[in-house]
Amino acid sequence: MTTILTPNAPQPIGPYSQAVREGDLLFCSGQIPLDPKTGAMKNSSIEVEAEQALKNLEVVLRAGGSNLSGVIKTTIFLTDMNDFAKVNEVYAKAFGDVKPARSTVAVSALPKGARVEIECIARVL
Repeated sequence: MTTILTPNAPQPIGPYSQAVREGDLLFCSGQIPLDPKTGAMKNSSIEVEAEQALKNLEVVLRAGGSNLSGVIKTTIFLTDMNDFAKVNEVYAKAFGDVKPARSTVAVSALPKGARVEIECIARVL
């Protein structure tokens, strides 16, 4: 198992890795909308949060030898299912024709007051 850690994505805020690579698979921890340069939340709207979480996820994927086209499965965590349609639009734009398997679940809270967190499993390209 190889630990993935890049300074270009938010640093872990707990005892976990940004991602781990096992063979040809990359397991990415959930990303919230933290700006990796400032550490501040990008939370002016749910769309901005989703965009930043996906940007952070993409940076971790690249550090681990993959990208969004290599994603097999995602899980989206939302604190409000009323945000589902807006997050779905941002997600669809980011992934384009790539349609990984996905689960979306409602949770009572996320770290640092985020409204969305996205994690994934990808194949190394």
